Amino acid sequence: MPCSVGARVGLQPAHREREQQYDDHQQGEENAPTQRYRHLLRIACTEHQPEGVKQLADDEQQHEYQNDLDQHLGILLDMRDSAARDKRRPWHHRRWFVLLFTLVVTAGLCKLAFWQWQRGMEKTAWLAQMAKMQQAGPRTLAQIDWQHPESLDGQPLQGKAEWVSPYVWLLDNQIVNGEVGYDVLIPVRTEGGSSLLLVNLGWVPAPSDRSQLPNPAIPAAMTLEGVLRMAPGSFLLGQNIEPGPYPNRLQSIRAETLRQAIGAPLADAVLYQRRTPFLYHYQHNVMPPEKHRAYAVQWLGLALVVLSGGVMLTRRCSP
Repeated sequence: MPCSVGARVGLQPAHREREQQYDDHQQGEENAPTQRYRHLLRIACTEHQPEGVKQLADDEQQHEYQNDLDQHLGILLDMRDSAARDKRRPWHHRRWFVLLFTLVVTAGLCKLAFWQWQRGMEKTAWLAQMAKMQQAGPRTLAQIDWQHPESLDGQPLQGKAEWVSPYVWLLDNQIVNGEVGYDVLIPVRTEGGSSLLLVNLGWVPAPSDRSQLPNPAIPAAMTLEGVLRMAPGSFLLGQNIEPGPYPNRLQSIRAETLRQAIGAPLADAVLYQRRTPFLYHYQHNVMPPEKHRAYAVQWLGLALVVLSGGVMLTRRCSP
């Protein structure tokens, strides 16, 4: 094996020991760039010496030059050792980052798949419950038990009711056949009912000027016939009910807000009236259970793709 740099230039024992340890560690593993670096270092330490130094007779000057050379070579060895360590460290950190990112994304996608699958099961159960209610026929409002409102979702109802004047709300941002309009909502007092009930009378088109509101004609008494749904609510930004004389523009159906406006008990449900002077457009189901299951399979497949890709990338990031 060729002699080390320390043997050629007369390094101090500590430097020679470090050089020998590095040579022993790198023996059999040196690539072409490393060998080139060692060769250039030997040339720099021998040929770049001033001509006068080789023929110095004075021991003190020779010793001083040797000390300077040892210091510079010590710095070079420190830089080489630091570069060798830093070459491995980024790959190590990058591998753990890729692995952690893969696990987090995979867990999120699996959670979305489980949520879609659960929504599909809930839709299936609700459709079965609604079909059972349709076969049993409509109930009267006097037969409704408001202590368990979750069992009333999708229940057909019929009965007599009176409009509680002057309350009329226009539910904003309702689009039917590509046209923007409002759903007309009113509170009614039912026969034998302990609380008021919110009724959706259907859709009316919006005027071209948003500052103007339609003024639908509300009958004082009516025969209710429709489907009872729990008050859905929605994401709300800003004020829910615009102030001013009725009718008022409404952004979201929130029973608590409407109770405060009326000052009377109001059931946490909405009756979608079929027999109405306005346009009836209620659809009991927007997305079928099969579509929820299809979304769940897609999310799960995407999770498997991310997991396999992350594992492969983690292996490639290994030094």
